[in-house]
Amino acid sequence: MREVVARYKDEAQIFVGGISMITADMITFIHKDLVVFGGATLLFIIFVLAVIFRSMSFILIPVATCFTAVLIMLGLLSWLDWRVTVISSNFVALLLIIAMSIIVHLVVRYREYAEQNPDWTQRQLVSETVRFMAIPCLYTTLTTMVAFMSLVVSGIRPVIDFGWMMTIGLVFALVLAFLLLPACLMLLPRPKPKPISTQETKPKSKPLPVYCSQFVERHGGIVLGVSVVVGVLSIWGISRLQVENRFIDYFHETTEIYQGLSVIDQKLGGTTSLDIVIKARAVNGLAKSEDEQSRPSADEDDPFAEVDADPFGDVETVDEDDPFADPADAATSAKNSTSAWMTVAGLQEIERIHDHLETLPEVGKVQSLGILYKVGKELNGSLNNFELAVMDKALSEGVRAALVEPFLHGEDETRITMRVKDSYHGLKRAELVERIRSHLEEGLGLNMEEVRFTGLLVLYNNMLQSLFSSQIVTLGVVFFCIMLMFVVLFRSVLVSLVGILPNVLAAVSILGGMGLIGIPLDMMTITIAAITVGIGVDDTIHYIHRFKKEIAVDGDYVAAMHRSHGSIGKAMYYTSVIIIFGFSIMALSEFIPTIYFGLLTGLAMFAALMAALFLLPKFILLTRPFKVE
Repeated sequence: MREVVARYKDEAQIFVGGISMITADMITFIHKDLVVFGGATLLFIIFVLAVIFRSMSFILIPVATCFTAVLIMLGLLSWLDWRVTVISSNFVALLLIIAMSIIVHLVVRYREYAEQNPDWTQRQLVSETVRFMAIPCLYTTLTTMVAFMSLVVSGIRPVIDFGWMMTIGLVFALVLAFLLLPACLMLLPRPKPKPISTQETKPKSKPLPVYCSQFVERHGGIVLGVSVVVGVLSIWGISRLQVENRFIDYFHETTEIYQGLSVIDQKLGGTTSLDIVIKARAVNGLAKSEDEQSRPSADEDDPFAEVDADPFGDVETVDEDDPFADPADAATSAKNSTSAWMTVAGLQEIERIHDHLETLPEVGKVQSLGILYKVGKELNGSLNNFELAVMDKALSEGVRAALVEPFLHGEDETRITMRVKDSYHGLKRAELVERIRSHLEEGLGLNMEEVRFTGLLVLYNNMLQSLFSSQIVTLGVVFFCIMLMFVVLFRSVLVSLVGILPNVLAAVSILGGMGLIGIPLDMMTITIAAITVGIGVDDTIHYIHRFKKEIAVDGDYVAAMHRSHGSIGKAMYYTSVIIIFGFSIMALSEFIPTIYFGLLTGLAMFAALMAALFLLPKFILLTRPFKVE
C-alpha cells in the first residue's frame, strides 16, 4: 500500500492509518529495538569492561558468558513460539545488563583475592571466589526474579509475558555465571602479582565509593535530612500520579503513525471507538411483553391497524427490494416487527442520546439509528409507526447494510457507536464514560443495568485504570517477598528493615518524580518501581554481606564502613554504571514509553546506588544491628 501511495505523494496529501498499519509498524519497532538495544548494550558493556579491568581476558569471558545466556533464552522463546511484544522487546538488553552485573561482582572479588593472596594457586582463587560470592549472588538474583515475577499479577498480558521471560532468563544468567565463568578462568594462568617497587613508588588512588563513606562519617546529618526531604516530596508526587495519557503521544511526530492518527482525529471524526449497547428493557414502555412477543398486535399509533387483519392468511409479505410493494402487505409484516427500536418511541429515544453525544467536545463522529430517523423525517416531513414499517421493508440491501444492520441486533438491542478524539488535550476517558452514563441514567431515565459500554476506549481505559491497583499489588508483593528473603538471609528483622528502607525510598522517589513532572503511568512505566526494588536490593545484599565480614575483623563500625566502601563499593559502582547507562540506551527507541522506561529506570538505579552508598551505611551506624565481640 505504501508503494502505491508513494506514487501519488506529489499530487495530494496522503496518509496511511488504521490498526493494521499501526500493528505492522509496531512489529518493525520491535525488530529494531531487539537489534539496537542488544547491540548497543553489548558494545557499551565491552567499553566499560575495557575501562575497568584493562584486560582482554576479562572482556571476552564476561561478554561470552552474557551472550550465551541471551542466546539460550532466544532459542527457548523460538522453540516455545513465545512471541516478543513491544514491552518485552527490551528483555535482551535487560538480560545482558543484569547478567553482566553478576559477573562483574565475581571478577572484582577474584581480582581482590589475587592481589591480597599472591601465594594462592589459580584453583584456590577461583574456588574461594565462587564460595564467597555464591550466597550474595544467589539472593540478589532471587530478589530480582521476585521483582519480575511480581509483574505476573499485573493483569496485562504483555507485562505478564515480560515478567516470565526475564525470570527464566535470570536463571540461565546465574547458572552460567557460576559455571562458564569459573571454567574459563581455570583455563587461564594465575594473574601475576604487581612488583613491590611499583606498589611503593606509585601512589594508589582511592576509589570513588571511599569518598562517599568519608562524607557519611562527617556529614551523616545531611544524608538523613536530604532523605527526609526526598521522601516527603515523593509522597506528594505519588498523590499527583496519573494514568491518563494519549495513545498518539506514544509515537514521535515524524512517524507515519502519529501523522495518520492526527489527521483522522482532527479532520475525520476521531480515532478511538466507543460503543453503547442498549436493550429495549432499558427504556420504560419500549420493550414488548412476553404475550406481545408471542402474538402480533395492532399498533396503537396506527389508525389503520384494522386493515392488517387477513382472515385468509394468504397475503404475501412485501418484497424488501421492491419499493413499490403494496402498503397493506407492508402493514401486515409490520405486525411482526423485527425490533422494538424500529418504532417512533424507540427512534426518538435513540435520537435524544445521539444528539447529546454530538455536543460532547471529546466526541467526534456519532453513528446510530438516529441517522436513519433524521433522514426519514427530512424526506417525509414526519414519520409514524406505519410509515416506519413501510420504510423498513422498502430499504435496499445497500442502505440497510449501512444504516440499519450495524446498529440493530435482534428484537432487543441497539448500538450507538462514536469515535473519540484522542488528541483532545482535556481527554479523561473514565470521566467521559461516567458523564455519559450519568446523563443516560439521570437525564433520560434509562435503566443502566440494561446498558453496556464497550469498544477500544473502554478496553484502553480499563487497562489504564488497572495500573494503579496493579502497581500497588506489585510493589506490595515485591516488598513482602524481599523482606522475607532478608530475614532468612540476615537472620535479623532489624537488619532486614535497615536494608529495605533505602530501596523503598529509591522506588517511591522515582514514582514521586513521575507525579511531579507529570509523566503518567502506562504499560511500560508500571514496571519501573518493581524493577528498581528488585535490582536495587542487589547492592544492599552485597554491601551488608561484606559489612558483616568487615565488622568481625575489629568491631569498629566506622572502619568497617570504609573498608566495605573500598571493596564491595567498587563492584557496586561498576555494576550500577553498567545498569544505568545500559537502560539509558533505550532512549534510541521510536516507541516513547520505551524511552521513558529506559531513562526513568536508569534514574531509579542511580537513586538506588546513592541510597546504598549513603543512606544504608548511615542507618547501619545509627542502629548498629550487628553483634560485636
